[in-house]
Amino acid sequence: MSEINFSAQDVADFLQSHPEFFYEHAELFAGLRVPHPHENRAISLGERQILTLRTRTKDLEWKLAGLMHNASNNEKISATLGAWCRRMLAEPDATALPAHLIRGLSDLFDLPTIALRLWDLAGLGAGEFTRDITESIKNYARELADPYCGPPAGQEAAAWLAVPPASLAIVALRPVDTRDTLGLLVLGSNEPDRFTADMATDFLQIINGLASASLLRLKAPTHAESPPPNDVPT
Repeated sequence: MSEINFSAQDVADFLQSHPEFFYEHAELFAGLRVPHPHENRAISLGERQILTLRTRTKDLEWKLAGLMHNASNNEKISATLGAWCRRMLAEPDATALPAHLIRGLSDLFDLPTIALRLWDLAGLGAGEFTRDITESIKNYARELADPYCGPPAGQEAAAWLAVPPASLAIVALRPVDTRDTLGLLVLGSNEPDRFTADMATDFLQIINGLASASLLRLKAPTHAESPPPNDVPT
């Protein structure tokens, strides 16, 4: 009679295809011993399964803790954005919005240096927010579909920041449903991992939408409101 050799894979395939095997041979299942995953001793299959479930439970607990931490951070950021938006809405002087925008972002997001440059806004006079704007900057802004996050190397707009950053985010200010750019917002951080290429940019996009919408008030020149005409008796 020829000898039949079974490989470990053959045995595994058989047990997977015949789940009733251990039910029909319960005494074998109860008596099997397998190596402990972390200690130099053997344990029963039941103990081994319990250890596996405990490990999976710990992994799920870590994942749940991470999700809760992210949710808490997102909630704080949402509240911060809401406060920033309310401040801009309450600003009666449109020409004060650029400075207010920078000050609000710096205070609310604890960023050491922020720069803003704007163009094609007739209601904004020459000054800090219209300096050092080159054609290459405007072309870059037009082509920047999503915010840039990463190191400052090779970024012309990084020169606007008062303090050289370790990482930065660049947002092209573009009102919703239009390709026209109003300017560039540059957020600088002294932490190399504050703005990274793999980070999500959802909140930066929200900042873009809110900032652009508020700055549209400067699209047309500001004029003093004319007093109503006096009634002339007939």
